[in-house]
Amino acid sequence: MGTFSVWHWLIFLVIALLLFGGSGKISSIMGDVAKGIKSFKKGMTEEEEVAATPADGPKKLEGKPPESQPMSGATTGSPTGTKVG
Repeated sequence: MGTFSVWHWLIFLVIALLLFGGSGKISSIMGDVAKGIKSFKKGMTEEEEVAATPADGPKKLEGKPPESQPMSGATTGSPTGTKVG
């Protein structure tokens, strides 16, 4: 119960090789993380700037509204829905 299995040692070796396997591995990983954070912040500020700029105000429609035309076969206020006349 107090010993590690082969899988524990393999995982430990893989992590150790990743961290100490070459010169500058950790610094290159941290540099990539820093670039990712900077680009994320830049994207967020650009999004805020776009949201802060007011869009063109409400559009005003020009011209006359279309005239309403009576429907053919329309009923005139009869609750039963029958035609009058």
